[in-house]
Amino acid sequence: MKKLLILPLCLFLNFYGFSQNPQINIDKIKSDLSQNPSDSLKIKAYSDLCWFYRTISTDSAFTYGNLALKLSKKTNNKVGEAQAHNDIGILYYGLADYNQAMKEYNLALKIRKKLEDTLGLASIYNKIGLCYQNTFQLDSAIVYNTMALEIYEYKNNLKYANALKGNIANIYRGLKQYDKALKTHLELAETANRTQDYSLLTRSYNNIANAYLHKEDTLNSVTYFIKGIDVAKANNLENELGALYNNYGTLLSSKGQIKEAIDNTLKSLIIRKKINDNLGIASSSLNLGDLYLKIGEYKIAKNYLDEGIKLAENFNANELRVNGYSNLSYYFAFIKNIDSVKYYQNKYKQIEDSIFNNRITKEIAEVQEKYNANERENQILKQRAELAEKKQDISQKNSFIIGLVGLAIVLSLLGFLVYNQQKIKNEQLKKESELKEALVKIETQNHLQNQRLNISRDLHDNIGAQLTFIISSLDNLKYGFKLPENLNEKLKTISEFTTSTIYELRDTIWAMNKNEITLDDLQSRISNFIDKANHASDTVNFNFVFDDDLLKTTTFTSLVGMNIYRIIQEAVNNSIKYAKSSIVDVNFEKQVNNLQITIEDNGKGFNINKVEFGNGLNNMKKRALEIGAEFKINTKLDHGTKITINHVINT
Repeated sequence: MKKLLILPLCLFLNFYGFSQNPQINIDKIKSDLSQNPSDSLKIKAYSDLCWFYRTISTDSAFTYGNLALKLSKKTNNKVGEAQAHNDIGILYYGLADYNQAMKEYNLALKIRKKLEDTLGLASIYNKIGLCYQNTFQLDSAIVYNTMALEIYEYKNNLKYANALKGNIANIYRGLKQYDKALKTHLELAETANRTQDYSLLTRSYNNIANAYLHKEDTLNSVTYFIKGIDVAKANNLENELGALYNNYGTLLSSKGQIKEAIDNTLKSLIIRKKINDNLGIASSSLNLGDLYLKIGEYKIAKNYLDEGIKLAENFNANELRVNGYSNLSYYFAFIKNIDSVKYYQNKYKQIEDSIFNNRITKEIAEVQEKYNANERENQILKQRAELAEKKQDISQKNSFIIGLVGLAIVLSLLGFLVYNQQKIKNEQLKKESELKEALVKIETQNHLQNQRLNISRDLHDNIGAQLTFIISSLDNLKYGFKLPENLNEKLKTISEFTTSTIYELRDTIWAMNKNEITLDDLQSRISNFIDKANHASDTVNFNFVFDDDLLKTTTFTSLVGMNIYRIIQEAVNNSIKYAKSSIVDVNFEKQVNNLQITIEDNGKGFNINKVEFGNGLNNMKKRALEIGAEFKINTKLDHGTKITINHVINT
């Protein structure tokens, strides 16, 4: 059964209600700004413009968000500064740049803690939880959503509390705890019905339908989709109605009811265009392109695919772009345009670490089947051509009677025609072979990527969840029972080791999810590690310097990237644990065609000729040898330690 990919409920709590015609609000706010209001009113106006521009022009939204931030800092307006970081984080979240969104949210979080802004903290906790949820760090997502929920329940803000319960239930669905998720959504639907909160009710029906779909109960899934549509229509909830029509259309498509699927998806597209929901428009357009491909309406499909991909690229919606590029490659395969197939294959490959839809495998099979049908048709044409050649040969034999001269002319002409015909056939066979190879390559890439994603998700959802359970159980033992001191210390050691194992597991999943790792990816990962090391150790000053001459688009295989990261991680940990250093420098430099990485500390050093290499140093040497890198250690007692790694890079 085809799975529906439903984005988590996005609760930007400080902007829960907003106008469906943002241009009217923009014009009014700009008019107010022209009256030269006070600085505090200007900050609020800039913040509001940032919000309303987000569905019209992302660049303009960022401009006004940064104006609000700049003026807030200049006038020492901490409330405005926190709100500006919050608004800019929302923009990055909409672009699926979750790392940058997290940075902005954490800056807002620090300020709101100092201001003791309880509801503001709840809003930020919720947004951080959403970032973790979208990057499949579901244990962290539950922690932050629960922190936000506790605040809203304490403040008796039931509307936001119920919305958060729904989001936590969706996280449990991501952990494959479908019964637990379904139970929560059914309870929320009952509460929403009783309190006449129809917005929550429609979202609950949508979530219930998806939970039943995961349980392969299609009948109940259809029932709740229809219930949700009826409630949304009756209460003019256009945003929810657009999502329901789109999801219901996807379900109908999985059942083979293509006409009904098209009808519902078209309804979704009309609504989303009316309310300027650009990401929703992209999703519905791409779904329509997929549906029209299935019924052979290629021109109509192409129009919808172009519209959806343009919007997805504008908003950097990688998941939508993957589906769009995949469908465009099928379209060009149908019309036998090899160059375009290869072009969209390459674009598809660049973002293949995004979430993939199970629809891809099925569609490749359909393309292959149609290709096989074309191949059989070509065989028939070839046989007909061979029959025509035999008839022509009989005619040539008859002409022999007429005369040797006529025979010579006919033979010469025949040879020329056969040569040209064979040349055309060879070119045609070559193109067909290239097309077939391209299709096989697509299928192989998708199969391998799905296997890698399944393995990494199983590692995260099963082993990660089990390790988290172990930590929770150890904490319950420590705080729930009076244990001897030595046993408490032992439990603490086990808990810390298990936490470290979770971090190692996440690093491994990060590498598995990528076919290639760019230097930019590696820099970002190391920066995060250095930040954590800085936070963990108050006595050590860490410096990370990255040479501007290095091309951040330089790529490594996932094996090379992961080994470089592990060597740096081991070297930094050794400096913290054993060297008693106060400064640790990590430098990335370009040396001709080499990437040179140095990890240097000012610690106590050691005599390399008298000290036996432990597991850490041996592991670093083995990792360097495995990726063909040069590994050196320079150290002297009381003069610190310097580790150098040289790896050849392609420029």
